[in-house]
Amino acid sequence: MFSLCKALHKQFYLSHILTVVGIQRQNHTTVDAVGHQLTCAEVTMDSHCVGELDGLTFYLAKPEDYDDVMAISQDIYGGNDYLPHRYHYWMTEPGRVVIIARRGKKLVALESGLLVDGGETVIGEGLRVCPKERGCGLAGVILRFADGYIKKVYPNVKTMRFTRGDDPRPEKLRKFTLLARRSVLSLLGDSEGFNSFVSGLQEKLVVSDETNSSRPLVPVKDLDALKAFLFDSDLSSRLQLPGGAIIQDWEPLKLMESNLHILARRNLTWFVDGSGGKPLFMSFHTPPYPIPYNGGSLCFNIDLYGMETTLAKKALTTHLNSVKSEIQGLVLVHIYMHQTLWKDLKQFCEGHDTVKQSKNFWEQLFLEKEL
Repeated sequence: MFSLCKALHKQFYLSHILTVVGIQRQNHTTVDAVGHQLTCAEVTMDSHCVGELDGLTFYLAKPEDYDDVMAISQDIYGGNDYLPHRYHYWMTEPGRVVIIARRGKKLVALESGLLVDGGETVIGEGLRVCPKERGCGLAGVILRFADGYIKKVYPNVKTMRFTRGDDPRPEKLRKFTLLARRSVLSLLGDSEGFNSFVSGLQEKLVVSDETNSSRPLVPVKDLDALKAFLFDSDLSSRLQLPGGAIIQDWEPLKLMESNLHILARRNLTWFVDGSGGKPLFMSFHTPPYPIPYNGGSLCFNIDLYGMETTLAKKALTTHLNSVKSEIQGLVLVHIYMHQTLWKDLKQFCEGHDTVKQSKNFWEQLFLEKEL
């Protein structure tokens, strides 16, 4: 919905490339997970080698690594893997670092970080390990290396933030600060049944008289309007934002002007409580994108912020209605919300023959640690 600022894109990308090039050219050395210099015989501008640790060699990922990355991504996220669709965009995204690990010539792991919050925070994303080496500590190795590398390239980074969809073991959770939990409602259906499903939700709103609420939802159509809404001083407490942040498709972002350009690049569709004064609800959805689930499906995500059940039902119905013409085949919808809304929205979506809940109650955890 918002256009990308091309000049900003170019500035960030060139800055990232020049920084990495500078590190590689300096004595042809690289860094390990704690910032020590390591000699890497393969360090060249062509190889993108950035270091060695525990028998692995680390590289900045390139477009031509795509097939190798897909080969290690079997069953990632239960078929909900977004990376096949986003990998090539990640190669040029401003502030994005994508690191792969190879054992010899075999690619065995990947981790990515996105610089946000004006350069003070990095979001960890995309972690994966090849199937034969899962459960052997390899994830920890690439995470340690990536943390050290990002801190070396971007010394102003203070915090690592990330989200995950499962509860880590208590001993692992102690290493992080848990900032928030959000409940997730997942729906699965085919495009042929989607129209009747949305119509059914609209009818439920009419029967309950919730469509006649005095608090209408209105679209946010430009960056200036979004800025005016997001930078309201008490928005975070009023909408109970998780950890004081917006979590856009698993990417937590503070309410800072520098993050608006990241939101603009995501081509989101926004709606807010348009009754004037102090809005009590905000929501957005991603465009549908392909995932490997069931041999090939579409997925999109709806994020709901606020605690009023009536507005949550209206927002969910509005988003589904606005996207129904874009979907085809099998469709997965993940709806993220405050915990108090989950039971009512689950009941609101029940009773349809072809669009059903695809996963029992689950949560999104929002975590951080200092770098």
